[in-house]
Amino acid sequence: MTADVWLPIPPDEIDGLPEGPDYRFWNGEEDFPADPADCAFYVVPYMKPSPLCVRPMGRMTNIRVVQTLSAGIDHVEPGLGHLPAGVRLCNARGVHEASTGELTLALILASLRGIPDFVRAQDRGEWLGGFRPALADKNVLIVGYGSIGEAIEDRLVPFEVARVARVARSERTTARGPVHPLTDLPALLPEADVVILSTPLTEATRGLAGADFLSRMKDGALLVNVARGPVVDTKALLAELETGRITAALDVTDPEPLAREHPLWRAPGVLISPHVGGPTSAFLPRAKRLLVDQLNRYVNREPLRNVILTTGASTD
Repeated sequence: MTADVWLPIPPDEIDGLPEGPDYRFWNGEEDFPADPADCAFYVVPYMKPSPLCVRPMGRMTNIRVVQTLSAGIDHVEPGLGHLPAGVRLCNARGVHEASTGELTLALILASLRGIPDFVRAQDRGEWLGGFRPALADKNVLIVGYGSIGEAIEDRLVPFEVARVARVARSERTTARGPVHPLTDLPALLPEADVVILSTPLTEATRGLAGADFLSRMKDGALLVNVARGPVVDTKALLAELETGRITAALDVTDPEPLAREHPLWRAPGVLISPHVGGPTSAFLPRAKRLLVDQLNRYVNREPLRNVILTTGASTD
């Protein structure tokens, strides 16, 4: 196990890396740190554009592992076809749950309690009172019940919500209750006061929150997207927002970033944060722990965590 490992964090800043591999620091710079053909374990730069992340992959002829530092893998998928068979793709399950769960609750509470209105009123020196919705006693629907969906529910519990409904690709039962399949969404949407999207971006979820989905949401409901922008049909969302029938809190948008003149900025009832669900002070220590664990497993020929797929493997 002496082949190169490419890291987007300087290796001397990560305690506990196993001996053996040659560690190369690369965080998306124009020049590669070494010949990509010598890289066996590629840790993808975090929060970098997809073309930059996949740029070296076509030359990584001896690659064995691609490790993302994000929960989603959509930004590296364009490069997977250039990899040899047998490469394991791993995501960063366990890294972003705390940060994304925190932001989800922040967006919900800020939207329901009118925090953006208070900030604007403060700028005007205006005392803006009024009666606002509470999160307590609301029905919440989480669409995408993986580890991040579970973390969001963990943080919902103290807020005395009336009910949490859970939806994922496959039906299953958890300690907290049933997880419904995506096919149950038409029946669940009209009952939800808050709809949270935390699903990966796949062909099945691209445009999931389209005109039909949004039209089934109850009057006054809040849509929260902490997944990926293309999970929501932006045109359909704008049409609903313009009527004032629903509101939205979006950490991700389609397109992203939004141009200054994009109508979503000025749509009524929308709160936008600039894709900041993951990059917090909680990221780096958790990312380092993941990398140390994965690389020790790799060097010791132990099973890796969070393997999403293996290139060249049958999908049957």
